[in-house]
Amino acid sequence: MDTSGKEKEAIQLMADADKKVKSSGSFLGGMFGGGHHKVEEACEMYCRAANMFKMAKNWSAAGSAFCKAARLHMQLQNKHDCATSFIDAGNAYKKSDPNGAIKCLNAAIDIYTDMGRFTIAAKHHISIAEIYESDLVDIEKAIAHYEQAADYYKGEESNSSANKCLLKVGAYCAQLEQYQKSIEIYEQVGANTMDNPLLKYSAKEYFFKASLCHFIVDELNAKIAVEKYEEMFPAFSDSRECKLLKKLLEAHEEQNSEAFTEAVKEFDSISRLDQWHTTILLRIKKTIQGDEGDLK
Repeated sequence: MDTSGKEKEAIQLMADADKKVKSSGSFLGGMFGGGHHKVEEACEMYCRAANMFKMAKNWSAAGSAFCKAARLHMQLQNKHDCATSFIDAGNAYKKSDPNGAIKCLNAAIDIYTDMGRFTIAAKHHISIAEIYESDLVDIEKAIAHYEQAADYYKGEESNSSANKCLLKVGAYCAQLEQYQKSIEIYEQVGANTMDNPLLKYSAKEYFFKASLCHFIVDELNAKIAVEKYEEMFPAFSDSRECKLLKKLLEAHEEQNSEAFTEAVKEFDSISRLDQWHTTILLRIKKTIQGDEGDLK
């Protein structure tokens, strides 16, 4: 499909909208002479132009047009429409300008929090976190936005959504060697889920991750933690994860890297270990003297 026609049409529409805004005169003066109506029309034109730019896959121009619409909505005191336009701008910029997308999403978040719409604000904090994760690869900033989203969800009693964000934070903190923070998160989420009949199966996974983080810091801490989790959550004792931890602790105590690797291999042959677990287990194994540093 030839989209160049749409793009030309959009450019013309933008120019017409700009003229309308100018002819509305000064905003306060224009309020009494049909200026308000002209600004509303310009808003609509910017949005139509933005959608044409989207059809032409000119994401940057689409983002810019939605931003113009958002600013006019703000002048007109249409907070909800202003936030929606900033979100539309952010979604367009995601495809061409990640920093531009973050700016627009933050502008929308400010409006939503001002309106007390914290669940929507949390959702957009997650969008920003995902941009930092995948496009800008700034994990520290991704963590900050996941934490903010979790706080907003908790405030609105959306505990399941809050836990999802916290688990992201826990995983990244462990990667960044902020183990104490990871432990606190995994223990907190594990304790929150172990009494829920639908979620208690996941609790063993969170206690397993907390134990591995303890293990990197200190072997004795890990032993104490495993005992504590067994007491808190008796089902943990019978889990394959708990049995693996005990084998690893024993191998580590004996400084036996072969037994350590064998235990990991045996577990992995039934339940595949993901990249996170593999990374953490390798870090633990490297603390065994004379270790080669792999799990093969």
